[in-house]
Amino acid sequence: VQLQTSGGGLAQAGGSLRLSCSASANTLDYYAIGWFRQAPGKEREGVSCINGDNTYYTDSVKDLFTISRDNAKNTVYLQMNSLKPEDTADYYCAAVGNVLPCTIVLLTPPDVGHWGQGTLVTVSS
Repeated sequence: VQLQTSGGGLAQAGGSLRLSCSASANTLDYYAIGWFRQAPGKEREGVSCINGDNTYYTDSVKDLFTISRDNAKNTVYLQMNSLKPEDTADYYCAAVGNVLPCTIVLLTPPDVGHWGQGTLVTVSS
């Protein structure tokens, strides 16, 4: 399993960015995809997850971020709207076996599952 993240960059508060997590073929058939972020000096946190038709969001991004998937492109997207400076972080996607519910997927430690490289999101005030 290989994951490639992209889409990070600089945005103003209130703006939007869309992150992409491109996976190797058939990954989405067998794995849930979680988005995580780590801000400087803070612990990594799970942000959102998609597992089949099920989606999950941590409370801080609920109704602001939207996770989706394009099976034909083997890609999962994280649309981030109404960005805030506190959304500034390195964002990562990870593939975890789809037998686990999203609530567990988002607790995955960095030495478990398959991880993409981080993409930096910076939100200016």
